[in-house]
Amino acid sequence: MRRPLLNVQPKTNTEQILKTATITRPNIELSGAALEKRLRSKRSDVYTEAMTKLDAGGAVCSQQVIQDLIQAIASEFPELQPHQFPIGIISKCYLGAPYEVHTLDVALEIVEHYKVGQALPAGMERGRSIALHPGYAYVEVFSNAICAVTSAGNVSIIKG
Repeated sequence: MRRPLLNVQPKTNTEQILKTATITRPNIELSGAALEKRLRSKRSDVYTEAMTKLDAGGAVCSQQVIQDLIQAIASEFPELQPHQFPIGIISKCYLGAPYEVHTLDVALEIVEHYKVGQALPAGMERGRSIALHPGYAYVEVFSNAICAVTSAGNVSIIKG
């Protein structure tokens, strides 16, 4: 019987999951105008539909639903490195009172619903009011920008 040379358990964090996904990532990292151009590009119907169905699982999503969302993000942004992915995604919550918005968190592993006035995680609060705007289906919060996405996949970028 073969024995492993090193007894190291593989990582199970999001970056490891995305590295082992079937998507091939480029060695060159987009930056500046090239990164902004990519973020401005229209989102695919498949990705937009996946992001707008965050409420479908109720107050808690199964691990499979979350895994599907992670794969949808990785597939939508094949030319980005995992650290360039959104730090979170926010959209209006349709579960009813007292919930206002829900988020897919920084590690893209937890869908959480927030009540009116309840603070969102670090850096995501700046996208809350935009997510509540009826013209947008959801908001992607990046470290340096907010991308407001319509149900048709069109993107508006707000810097800052």
